Amino acid sequence: MIDEQVKQFCEEIENTLKEESYDNIDKISQINGAKVLAAMQKNQLSDIHFAATSGYGYNDLGREVVEKIYADVFRTEDALVRPQLMSGTHALTVALFGLLRPNDELLSVVGKPYDTLDSVIGIVPACGSLQEFGITYNQVDLLPDFSFDYEGIINSINERTKVVLIQRSKGYSYRPSLSISQIKELIDCIKNVNPNIICMVDNCYGEFVETTEPCEVGADLVVGSLIKNPGGGLAPTGGYIAGKHELVEKCAMRLTAPGLGKEVGATLGLNQAVIQGLFMAPETVANALKGAILASAVFENLGFDVQPQSTQSRHDIIQAIDMKTAENVIAFCEGIQKAAPVDSFVIPKPWNMPGYDADVIMAAGTFIQGSSIELSADAPIKPPYTVFFQGGLTHYHARLGVMFALQSMKDKQLVSLL
Repeated sequence: MIDEQVKQFCEEIENTLKEESYDNIDKISQINGAKVLAAMQKNQLSDIHFAATSGYGYNDLGREVVEKIYADVFRTEDALVRPQLMSGTHALTVALFGLLRPNDELLSVVGKPYDTLDSVIGIVPACGSLQEFGITYNQVDLLPDFSFDYEGIINSINERTKVVLIQRSKGYSYRPSLSISQIKELIDCIKNVNPNIICMVDNCYGEFVETTEPCEVGADLVVGSLIKNPGGGLAPTGGYIAGKHELVEKCAMRLTAPGLGKEVGATLGLNQAVIQGLFMAPETVANALKGAILASAVFENLGFDVQPQSTQSRHDIIQAIDMKTAENVIAFCEGIQKAAPVDSFVIPKPWNMPGYDADVIMAAGTFIQGSSIELSADAPIKPPYTVFFQGGLTHYHARLGVMFALQSMKDKQLVSLL
């Protein structure tokens, strides 16, 4: 499946990465692993907390401990960690509807957020959007050099600005993902204008990439998906919302019902997978990062533009590669699919996915549907034909994914390794 030329090409490049880049990733993983372990020990996690609850889910001891552990790991007052949060988009939606009221304004300060929020916000008209409830939206784009437009941010904040959304990851934008220090700079700027504004961070793809999380530098709320980084590849579904107690409670009232909040919500025996996934997450994220660095170095070496470059610091698990042509994108994604443990025989095709402005191709033969902490790649089929590569539960699988993608392109004579 992988010929000797491709294997040797990738191995020679990887040998140049191990000493510095990989060692630093391992150090960060060990710090985060110790942090997760300490939170579990502090909250006296026991096997009784793995017991299933049904129906209303009243008095779910495991659910309460899981949420205390998440709050400690993310250094927050409270957390909402539920299988009823079906995706990162759903978790963000619940948080936005929990925090915003009619005549409030949502402000995004790093450009347009991820495409699946377009309908939630009302950028694309949709039944039930924030816009239908009289909630307005404004955004400040990054400057051409990807720095923050502080003047634009300050001028955009008004008496109706209630929530500022900071998307940590690049999403489908070809920009650097945000570091924790950059997030702190943004929050400091916003709070200096109005300390009552809620700073909410979309934390998807960024958890455990650094040794600190957004609420440690002033974020009021962080939101993410359990089938990305913090689920460690074991959580079968779910999302989390963590932050100040009063804000988490507002989100809980929106997830369940006013007056019920966090008191209900059966966990259906999923607590063990959720909490064991969290235990594994720092190591799993490290494996995904090593794969991303290798992908960056390999395709950088072949003359493709990459974001970030192999020697640059990492702030999420996503590797963006400008593939130049639709044919290159499709071949790359076909290779990722061939490397999958599930559905390796399937050939991914671009299609008109709801919520996107162009056909999208997705390669993901995952144990959990849509799990992007597992090896996966996706791309909108439009210039500059950027493919977004992420995941890999193990280091060996992440590196095999890079090799399979390169092999697929080589077989179609789209790249030359000579």
